[in-house]
Amino acid sequence: MRFSRIWRSCRYCWIASFAIAIFILASIGAPLSALAQTQRETMREASLPSALFQSQLDSGFREMYSLDFDRARGDFAAYENAHPSDPVGEAAQAASYLYEEFHRKGVFTSSFFLDDKKFLNGIPDQPDKPLCDKFIELDTRAQQSARQLLKANPHDANALLALTLSEGMMADFDQIIAKKQFASLHDMRAAEADAARLLAVAPGYQDAYVAIGAANYVLGSLPAYKRAFLWLGGIHGDRVRGMDQLAQAALHGHYLKPLAEVLLALASLREHQPAEARNLFLQLSRDFPQNPVFSSELATAQKMAEGH
Repeated sequence: MRFSRIWRSCRYCWIASFAIAIFILASIGAPLSALAQTQRETMREASLPSALFQSQLDSGFREMYSLDFDRARGDFAAYENAHPSDPVGEAAQAASYLYEEFHRKGVFTSSFFLDDKKFLNGIPDQPDKPLCDKFIELDTRAQQSARQLLKANPHDANALLALTLSEGMMADFDQIIAKKQFASLHDMRAAEADAARLLAVAPGYQDAYVAIGAANYVLGSLPAYKRAFLWLGGIHGDRVRGMDQLAQAALHGHYLKPLAEVLLALASLREHQPAEARNLFLQLSRDFPQNPVFSSELATAQKMAEGH
């Protein structure tokens, strides 16, 4: 059987992949020694990214997690206007549309994650076409802009992060919304590869672990016969390692820290660890009191912990 047929037979769920960055690492056209020095200095700065993050992106992501999508898009648009050559703004805008659609469909809830039929096959009903069309438009533009920057500078951290985000989101969309399994696998592998490239260039950007950790967990959660098929194609997954990587992003991430906490909490429920899930949802409900999903999931985790 051809690998493409094998891959089409396997279904994937979310590959979370929300990853954002702030600055460009290497200077172009400098002498080799100066370029190397610049890259070393920039990598040292990348170990402390919190001091470099833009307030418009910070507030936009906070509003997105609070489910105020219009205000989030206003902040992302302001960032785009101030940084027109940076693909991060377009990727963040795309994220707001996909997150809104996933919220409408209850993707980031225990009712989705604990239902293997949904978890492995995606949503059963029709999506919101205007939201999805806008997501595809912005996500495609972000990928194109990022790849153009990477042609000039393969070590451009902004471009790598924007590409990781946009590829991961497209993989999510193809799997959960469009039911295009082969396309989802292609984008998932690309997002993993770019996340690894980003961490090699800028190890301080722990948000990249969301894409890698989510992919590891989902692939490791597939039935044994599907995992065996994927092993033949060189594709591996590990649930424990995936949760460890999500925990890394939950502890040290920035923009995607809340997303990592959500995914880790829901994975903990799947792994029969409700106490861990309860603690994560408790913190999320305190950080984002406007989001009723977090308080609802806190109650679910609490009931499961009491009966555990």
